[in-house]
Amino acid sequence: MKIDTIRHRKTILVAGGAGFLGSHLCEALIGQGHHVICLDSFLTGRPQNIEPLRNHPRFEQIEHDICDPIALDRPIDQVYNLACPASPPHYQADPIHTMMTSVAGTGQLLRLAERYGARFLQASTSEVYGDPEEHPQRENYWGHVNCTGPRACYDEGKRAAEALCFDELRSRAVDVRVARIFNTYGPRMRADDGRIVSNLIVQALRNAPMTIYGTGSQSRSFCYVSDLIAGLMALMNVEPNPGVPVNLGNSGEFTIAELAKMVTAMVPTTSSIIHEPLPVDDPQRRRPDITRAKAILGWEPKVPLAEGLPATIAWFAADLAESEPAPPLVAVGRTRGTIEGIAG
Repeated sequence: MKIDTIRHRKTILVAGGAGFLGSHLCEALIGQGHHVICLDSFLTGRPQNIEPLRNHPRFEQIEHDICDPIALDRPIDQVYNLACPASPPHYQADPIHTMMTSVAGTGQLLRLAERYGARFLQASTSEVYGDPEEHPQRENYWGHVNCTGPRACYDEGKRAAEALCFDELRSRAVDVRVARIFNTYGPRMRADDGRIVSNLIVQALRNAPMTIYGTGSQSRSFCYVSDLIAGLMALMNVEPNPGVPVNLGNSGEFTIAELAKMVTAMVPTTSSIIHEPLPVDDPQRRRPDITRAKAILGWEPKVPLAEGLPATIAWFAADLAESEPAPPLVAVGRTRGTIEGIAG
């Protein structure tokens, strides 16, 4: 190994490292030569996400709930906090624990970072904007959140975590950076996570009815996982500390109906579309203004939805085939024809 690589190697703790985003981040950090400690309670993280890393000499895994005090026997240089259920069915399953994970858990990790002088990145969310009255959403928009609704455990938990992080930054106790993550998709999403990309793909592969909540006219912006991970790492390492939250997401905007059309064009399925009532407080529109990320980080997404979806579909097909050997899933082939009226 080159001397420069050894000199710049860091010990980095990734809380939530066995999750969808966390496992990709662990891989990327190891790829850069760092030593990675994956901290995960496995409430929603999956052991198979980190299985390829288990025997790597620069990877270790600790099973732990961040709501409890965290003891480490060595210094760390950086902490990424991705430890919280991020999809409505999961964060609403135990809303009190979700809130405590966002607030008390973040507090525990901040104390750990302060103890070792480690830099800290908080994975916040576009959910802090609620059902936004501003579109696209800029970081200086304060949001439109129902603080007592069924999504509040996550929305308000993340807003409180941001407040805690910026109080720590103002007190100069911890070098904190805050990323507001918009809808992200890609391999290792859970089939049961309830998010629209995974829902539609899994239903199409199973030849089950594809569920659209509401009319399908509501919109989202979808960021491929490799782009998001690059953004997180750029924010962690940028100098000087931006001192403000930074949106990370793809500014391409699609209606849910358009997304469903893309999926059915890429999966040879017999599924039909059904409509169900829109969940309470579900946002009508969501698209990030990433001007700040471009200016401060020199970052913007590279993978359009039309390229990221086939890789995601192929991963789900393989994952479901392994876990659901019967009845057989539909085969995934090349995209059928063109997708009229939908930009990449």
